[in-house]
Amino acid sequence: MYSDPKDCLYCQNNETLHNLMIEIKPLKVSRAFLFKEQTYKGRCLVAYNGHINDLNELSDEERNAFMADVANMTRAMQKVFNPEKINYGAYSDKLSHLHFHLAPKYVNGPDYGGTFAMNPGKVYLSDAEYKEIIDKLKNALD
Repeated sequence: MYSDPKDCLYCQNNETLHNLMIEIKPLKVSRAFLFKEQTYKGRCLVAYNGHINDLNELSDEERNAFMADVANMTRAMQKVFNPEKINYGAYSDKLSHLHFHLAPKYVNGPDYGGTFAMNPGKVYLSDAEYKEIIDKLKNALD
């Protein structure tokens, strides 16, 4: 099922988006966000700039640029949070805008060894804490 860009939270940059995440900064062909829900400390998302439904719709050059943005974000996350592993999720059953969920996983942390929960709704931070994380990630990004 393809979503309409008029109904897309990434394309519309709407309240729903801002209730879920905070934009960190634009990357080369995408935008980087920090999830407000931080059960997985440092969880981020990278969303492609255009309303593309699937990775396979991009040219090789576009795909490589997007994946370079994803790798840039995960390198920054690794520097700032030093997780054991970063899980990648590309779920878009109902919102077909190309994006990757990036969930750091820690030994003895939530869901280690399993799939991360989309929105556990357990851990929220103060504005100052979000700002501190975003500043660290901005400094770690290429």
